[in-house]
Amino acid sequence: MGSTSQEAETPTPPNGRTWRQYFPKGDLWVFGYGSLIWKPPPHYDQRVPGYIEGYVRRFWQASTDHRGTAEQPGRVVTVIERGFWETLDDAHAPLEPASTNRVWGAAYHIPSSHAEEVHDYLDVREIDGYSVHYTPFHPFSPTSPASETTSDPASASASGPITCMVYIGQPSNPQFLRDSARREPQDVAEVISRGHGQSGKNTEYLYLLEKALEGIGLGSADGHVTDLVRRVRDIEGSGEARREEEKAERDVRLSLSEGAKGEEVDLLE
Repeated sequence: MGSTSQEAETPTPPNGRTWRQYFPKGDLWVFGYGSLIWKPPPHYDQRVPGYIEGYVRRFWQASTDHRGTAEQPGRVVTVIERGFWETLDDAHAPLEPASTNRVWGAAYHIPSSHAEEVHDYLDVREIDGYSVHYTPFHPFSPTSPASETTSDPASASASGPITCMVYIGQPSNPQFLRDSARREPQDVAEVISRGHGQSGKNTEYLYLLEKALEGIGLGSADGHVTDLVRRVRDIEGSGEARREEEKAERDVRLSLSEGAKGEEVDLLE
């Protein structure tokens, strides 16, 4: 799959680390579109809601660790370059607004004193098929025009985009769902309803993502996510689903409130 203008590419240095080329001051910006929204990385000092452009979020990444096993993989999200996604069969395509390429989430600023440590932490956390990429992130500021991309932390409170590191499960990675039948919404929902990994139930991941996205600023999650929630709710039964969704909402509030105080929160992936 070819690169787009959204994603920056540079030769990989001998030690495999590229982030210092994008953050010469030694600090780090990380964008989260999945579990990082409700389970922030450690040591962050800023959390900024917003979006990246040119991608689509999908539960098309198999999870053999956090939300599934090697024998029974679960399903977690990745983002797919929109140009490539448009070549794929997707029953949820009508749910994607034609006028926007935005994937909403949250960006975290990591001070230079902890950047290397947090990078190591994220490499382990996102080991199951994800790789590091860099893309402009747009802080949520609907009344302000975009300006030149920068990695300066002060830009988080300004109108312009900032460069962020993001972990993406590319279609070339072994966990990506290449079989179109496995990408069908009902199949994904059924797998999620059964999935369980070292971090807990796959349904919990789905509900946590739904509630986290509702709190970003727009008041609702992606159509893809909300439709999967509806399907999983039908499979589980309204009573069990309601209890899990209420717990997810409480957990998201706890995670973000404690994180804002700079406290470590042991919330599952």
